[in-house]
Amino acid sequence: MSEATENRNDGKDQPNVIVFFTDQQRWDTTGAHGNPLQLTPNFDRIAREGTHLFHSFTCQPVCGPARSCLQTGRYATASGCYRNGIPLPEDEPTLAHDFKAAGYTTGYIGKWHLAGQEPVPENERGGYEYWLAANLLEFSSDAYDTVLYDNDMKEVKLPGYRVDAQTDAAIRYIDAHRHEPFFLFLSYLEPHHQNHRDDYPAPDGYAEMYTGRWTPPDLAALGGTAPQHLGGYYGMVKRLDEALGRLMDALKSLNMLEDTIILFTSDHGCHFKTRNGEYKRSCHESSIRVPTAVWGPGFRHRGQIREMVSLIDLPPTLLDAAGLEVPERMQGRSVMPLVRGERTEWPEEAFLQISESQVARAVRTPRWKYSVSAPEKDGWNDAGSDVYTEEFLYDLQADPYELNNLVGVESFHGVAEELKGRLLRRMQQAGEAVPAIVAAPSRPGSQRRLDIAEVRKKL
Repeated sequence: MSEATENRNDGKDQPNVIVFFTDQQRWDTTGAHGNPLQLTPNFDRIAREGTHLFHSFTCQPVCGPARSCLQTGRYATASGCYRNGIPLPEDEPTLAHDFKAAGYTTGYIGKWHLAGQEPVPENERGGYEYWLAANLLEFSSDAYDTVLYDNDMKEVKLPGYRVDAQTDAAIRYIDAHRHEPFFLFLSYLEPHHQNHRDDYPAPDGYAEMYTGRWTPPDLAALGGTAPQHLGGYYGMVKRLDEALGRLMDALKSLNMLEDTIILFTSDHGCHFKTRNGEYKRSCHESSIRVPTAVWGPGFRHRGQIREMVSLIDLPPTLLDAAGLEVPERMQGRSVMPLVRGERTEWPEEAFLQISESQVARAVRTPRWKYSVSAPEKDGWNDAGSDVYTEEFLYDLQADPYELNNLVGVESFHGVAEELKGRLLRRMQQAGEAVPAIVAAPSRPGSQRRLDIAEVRKKL
């Protein structure tokens, strides 16, 4: 008998599944990743008592494309949603279709960002049955003015701070569906900036608690908008974590906590205008690394997973954890073998595609970051390119905050060549045509030259 079956006390033999999805949340906002401000005791708890996917990365650091990957289990170039504003194709299967086919009821609450219009019509909802959402929540609502749309496309105004309003709606959904297995995707806007005024509106009184308290080293070195925005950003993260605690309390009170899988993750990070003119869309850790932890049947007390895990791996993981077959169309792989401690082959790098700000591709290994871009292409109109140029190379062991770009340095040519091969293989596996990659102009460096055998050992 499975762990999920043993834990159920209501006759059901399938675990409930909840995705607690935040927007633009850096990994280092969490205590589990060293943030000293105690912003996330509930996330830290599920990371400690559940499974912590320690090295977790988006596969596309922008809202819509990242969401398409998480809904479909396919890269944004495969589904066609390579940038914001491209609706998810109506015939593209999603997690909602997979769970519904297995007897689950499905619900979506919050930000969608995969439709072509607002309110979102039924045929653009990715197969979700219950609907309380907005395509562009950052424009339909404000911090204390939460406006969503229901199944009938009617406007629904919810009371309270936006995080609390959505959490209340999620708890009502859980209570109403406690006697049947459900898959609930709970998609928050926070801690994303409020677009129309470009700030981070925390709950009243929260920004003041965190302004000037602690600045991540990359932001301390590079500045950007962090000095004026970090307090509000942290306040939003704090309220999200409180919402996670409320959700778990509700599940506990309904005797559902032990047989519900909860995945906490985010679509991308936030670099506070240090790497380009806005907050994401770059290859840097601040843009691509996200906090990810899983609680529930199969995940309890499994510790840290140190392999490179991508957003593209989470859809097959959820299906696998629920005992469902993983469709062949999905391009990621389930982490369940890693969670169970089985010896298994696993990619030694995370792969990402970058759009809108540029057309770029990158790989991130435990030690290195290697990124290429296509300067002749337009990041809004072009999904890819047949020619790229080396743009960034970082040694994350010596330079964890990515302040010293080694691209083109003669003594690192061997590293770049090895990483180029990895990137080309990953692009091909993602369904892209194999491009040419032009080496960056060579420049001298004081570092000793590494031979290729040593490079392979150190990657």
